[in-house]
Amino acid sequence: MTERAEAIAVRDLHKRFGALEVLKGISLTAREGEVIAIIGGSGSGKSTFLRCINMLEVPSSGSVAIHGEEIALRADGHGGLAPSDRRQVQRLRARLGMVFQSFNLWQHMTIIQNVIEAPVHVLGVPKAEAVARGEALLRRVGLFDKRDVYPAFLSGGQQQRAAIARALAIQPHAMLFDEPTSALDPELVGEVLGVIGDLAKEQRTMILVTHEMKFARNVASHIVFLAHGVIEEQGPPEQIFGDPKSELLRKFISSSH
Repeated sequence: MTERAEAIAVRDLHKRFGALEVLKGISLTAREGEVIAIIGGSGSGKSTFLRCINMLEVPSSGSVAIHGEEIALRADGHGGLAPSDRRQVQRLRARLGMVFQSFNLWQHMTIIQNVIEAPVHVLGVPKAEAVARGEALLRRVGLFDKRDVYPAFLSGGQQQRAAIARALAIQPHAMLFDEPTSALDPELVGEVLGVIGDLAKEQRTMILVTHEMKFARNVASHIVFLAHGVIEEQGPPEQIFGDPKSELLRKFISSSH
């Protein structure tokens, strides 16, 4: 059986904020069609790691490659690194759909305008084509009837589903989810997890930072447990949740129930 290609490859990633080292040498590969769930306590570096993948945060050292193309970094003159080529970052970022915990929808735009903004103005997709694709995505996440509504008039769950449609509109090669349900009221969590679960069934490459342990166990093909900026343990869900080796992981799982 041929091994699937690397969609995202991170090697020896470090990230410092001043004297605080948040990530301490993370290496992780997501292959095409793989769903990776990243779990861990607050302050373990989960969100920072995800933001380094698409260069919302620039690593202090290490490398990130998207489909085999490494993001070029250079010394910034202040002891850190900066992207060597902003156009490369924009091009590679367009291959990654990002869904944030706080939705990040543009409040002055309707839902369909939010969804078509990047395809039209970043990727150059003709507006009629972008609208047709956007409407299909809104149908898919159950929001077609809200296409002309502004975000302020939607529930948190509806806004997050709209944010997922917006991320899918650029036809990304992989999806990154940063705690997509943490800002939601408990009764709204299920509708968002349902959409993400459907995406996982499509063999779509995904890296998901989540505190929803049951969901991670059910949808992920690989679980990564971060603690204090390092990968403390990783493996298939049945191993991580059924036979954890690390004492830190055992304590984390028991505290999550």
